[in-house]
Parts: sequence; structure tokens; C-alpha cells
Amino acid sequence: MNRGLLASGVLLLAAWAFGQTAPPPAFEVASIKPSKAEPGSSGIFEDKGRINARNVTLRRCIRGAYNVPETLILGGPKWIDDERYDIEAKAAGPAGGHEMMIMLQSLLAERFNLVFHRETRPMSGYALVVGKSGLKAQTSAPGALSRTNSRRGGIDAQGCTMADLALKLSEAVHLPVADFTAAEGRFDFKLQWNPVDGQARPPSGDKAASALVDAGPSIFAALQEQLGLRLESRKVPTEVLVIDRADRPSEN
Repeated sequence: MNRGLLASGVLLLAAWAFGQTAPPPAFEVASIKPSKAEPGSSGIFEDKGRINARNVTLRRCIRGAYNVPETLILGGPKWIDDERYDIEAKAAGPAGGHEMMIMLQSLLAERFNLVFHRETRPMSGYALVVGKSGLKAQTSAPGALSRTNSRRGGIDAQGCTMADLALKLSEAVHLPVADFTAAEGRFDFKLQWNPVDGQARPPSGDKAASALVDAGPSIFAALQEQLGLRLESRKVPTEVLVIDRADRPSEN
């Protein structure tokens, strides 16, 4: 055999092998069924290589899988907000939360035929900045686990980055929030505010806003008082996830 042809064949084979990538992690078994629960109680729960999602919409699943606020998930058919599902999925072995979210990405692509693309758009929102008094959050201990518990009117966080906080705030105020603090590292803090719907706006000085003061600080005031942070209204470059295709899930 011609040595030149043999060498070329070896190089092509090596290039092919080098170009191969392992498939993304996927669940070993998964079940998706229409939910019979009443709207209002829903969530995605993780436990030792298992995911148990109850009464969730496809948009909620995308939010969890890709860590994107629902307000920044655009497009898609109307049913992705209306139809709810119960999802049970099990990995082949022990898996952490991040790995299971990657598995959830694979599940959404396989069973819902989810296809999307990302865009960066200037959108009206808020910039998260450090106030004049300086950042008041406590620096996390080295190697501390990252745990964030969000609820209506509060965030309890350990090992939380400012980018993570911006994401949580975006969900609370229903507008994009971008991290402009330049604060690196992770922090521990508790943030509590009055969850009354009218509080999800900057203080205006009018009588209606004043009447809410006794019920607790607005999220804007709480950020300044408790964490030394401010939300400034401005156009912020915001990455959005745009759904190109989504189908109702295939049968189990």
C-alpha cells in the first residue's frame, strides 16, 4: 500500500476520533404525565440522582434546566404556560444538581422536541449596584456549599454570587436585573421585604406607597438597608432564550 495513502488514512481516522464527543448526560428512566393537581402548588425537587417535578409547565422546566427567569424565555406555543405535567426521572447513579439539570435539558430536547436559540437584547430593567454605604453581605466560608431558598418576600442564601442574586431579583420584580456590582466571590445573607404586589416598584413618594411602609420595606428599600445594594432603572443588555420549536411530550 502506498505509504502516503496509509498516512493520510491514519490522519483522517485520528481526526474523526478526535472530533467525537461524548453524548450529554441523560436520565436512565423518565416518566412524563399530565398533572391532575390544581394550579398553585408546583416545583422541581431533586434527591440523590432523582428529579420529581410536580404540576409544572414546560416554561417552568426550561427555567430550571437552563437557570433562566421565565420572563426571559420568549416565544413558543401558548400551551407551554397552560398545560401542566408531573415528571419523574432517575439517573443511572448518584448525580448532583448541576448534572441533573443537564439531564433535564436532554429530556426536554428528546421528549418535548425543544429547540431554541439565544439572543442579547437591550431591555428595560434594573442594574444591581453597590450603594454608598458599601456591600453588607457576609463573605462565604471557603468551600461552602451554594444554597439559595427563595420565597415570596424573602431570599435566604449561602454561597451566593451577585449574579445569582440578580437572577433571583429578576424573578421577584418581573424585569431583567443585571449584576453591575463588580463584587467577586460568594456571600451569605438574608433578604426580607414586603411581598405586596404594589411594592414591586421603586418608592414614588405618593400616599399609596407611604401607606405600605408599615407592612415592611419594599424590595428596593430592603436591598439598601439590609445588603447595601441598589436597583437602578436603565436599559440593560439581557440574554433571552427564544423558543423555536416545542411539541407536546411523547408518550412514556
